[in-house]
Amino acid sequence: MNLIFKEFANACIVGVSIYVVFLLIHVLGGNTLIFNSDLAEDFATSMLYSIVLYMFNMGVFRYYHQTYKAELFTFKRTIPAILSGMLASVLGVFLIRLFIKCFLRGNSLVEFFETEDYHDYWVPLFVAMVVNTIFYSFYYYRQQKEYQLKEQKIIAGTASAQFDALKNQLDPHFLFNSLNVLTSLIDENPDQAQKFTTSLSKVYRYVLEQKNKELVTLEEELAFAKTYMTLLKMRYEDSIIFTMPDQLVNPEAKMVPLALQLVLENAVKHNVVSSNRRLAIRIDEEPGYLVVRNTLQPKKVMEKGSGVGLFNIRQRYALLTSRRVFVEKTENEFIIKLPTLTRQLKTNLMKTENYLLEKKYDRAKEHVAKLKGFYINLTLYCLAIPAMVILNIWSSDFPWAIFPALGWGLGVFFHGAEVFEWNPILGKGWEQRKIQELIEKDKRNP
Repeated sequence: MNLIFKEFANACIVGVSIYVVFLLIHVLGGNTLIFNSDLAEDFATSMLYSIVLYMFNMGVFRYYHQTYKAELFTFKRTIPAILSGMLASVLGVFLIRLFIKCFLRGNSLVEFFETEDYHDYWVPLFVAMVVNTIFYSFYYYRQQKEYQLKEQKIIAGTASAQFDALKNQLDPHFLFNSLNVLTSLIDENPDQAQKFTTSLSKVYRYVLEQKNKELVTLEEELAFAKTYMTLLKMRYEDSIIFTMPDQLVNPEAKMVPLALQLVLENAVKHNVVSSNRRLAIRIDEEPGYLVVRNTLQPKKVMEKGSGVGLFNIRQRYALLTSRRVFVEKTENEFIIKLPTLTRQLKTNLMKTENYLLEKKYDRAKEHVAKLKGFYINLTLYCLAIPAMVILNIWSSDFPWAIFPALGWGLGVFFHGAEVFEWNPILGKGWEQRKIQELIEKDKRNP
C-alpha cells in the first residue's frame, strides 16, 4: 500500500512538471496566461491524464521488472515491455476520455464512439512514451550502478579479507602473551629469556620473508614450525608434547607458507593446555600430504577467533591445486591434511593464469557489448527524433516532439555515462578511485 501512495505522489509530481512545461511553451509562444475556471479545468484534465498514464505504465513496468529482473534491460525483454506500456497507455487514454465525456459531460456511449478520433490519442501517447523512456532509462542506470557498487564491494571485501588474513596470520594475542612470558623470564631466567627472544625474532623474520610468497618448501616450513613450537613450549612449559619427522621423504615438495603456523596456533587456541592435560601435537608426512594431529580436548569456553585461518589456507590452496585440504575430527583427535605440491603446481598455476585471462576476456567482451548497445541506441535516436519532428510539423502546431527528444535524449545520456563510466557529478572512475583510496588508507593504518 505504501508503494502505491509513493507512486501516486510521483505521478502527481510528474503531472505538475509536464503541465508547467506546457504552460512555459504556451507563454513563450507569445500567448497570454489567464487564470480562470478554464485554466483550472485544463490543469485538472492534464493531471488526470498524467496520473492515470503514470500509474498504468508503472504497473506494467513493475510487472516486467519483478518477472525478469536483470533480464528486463535486454533487447528481447525491453521491446515487449515498452509495447505493453504503450498498449496500457492507449487503454488509459480511452478510459479517461470515456470518463470525461460520458460521466462528466453526460454524453451517451453512441455519441462517444461516433466522435472519437485517433488524433486525440497522439499527444497523450507521446507523453506516455516520454514517461516510459524516463522509467527505463532511470532504472537501467540505477541497476547498473547498483551492480557496479556490489562488484566494488566484493572487490573491497576481498582486499580487506586479504589484509585481515595477513594481519592475523600471527595472532596479536600470541604476541601479547609472548611478551608477557618474556617479561617474566627476564627476572626468573635471563638465559631462557635470551633464547626466547632469539626464537621470537626468527618467527617474525620468517613471517615477513615468507608471507607474500605463494609456496615454500616443506623443509623451510617445518624448520619454522619447530621454532614456533619452541616459543609455545617455553610459554606452556611441559604442557605441550610436540613431535615431527627427523627426515622428510620429499623435502623439496612445496606447501603454502605459514599454513603450519596457523594450524598449530589453532590447536593451542581451541584446546585445553595444562600440566594435568598435556596437549600432544604430531606432524607426519604421508604421500602427497603433510598431516597435523592434535589430541582433542576442547575448551569449555572457546576463544573468539578471527575465522581467517583455515579459510585462508583453503583459499590459497584452491588457487594452486584441485586437491583439497582435509579436516577430520575423531573421538580423540583433530586432524588436518595439507597437500604437498610437486608437478601439479605448474599445471595449476597455468590454469589460474588461463582463468584470469578468460575473466579479462569476458569483461572486455561485456564492455564491447555495452558499447554496441549504446551506439545502437544513439543511432536510433538520431534517426527517430528527426522523423518525429517532421511528423510533428505535418500533423500539429503543438511542438510535442520536444518531449520524446528530451526524454529519450536523457536516456541516451545516462546510457553513455554508464558505458563510459562517467559520473556527471563526481567525474570518471570515481568509484574505483575511492575504493583504491580506502585500500591505501587501510595499508597505512593496519
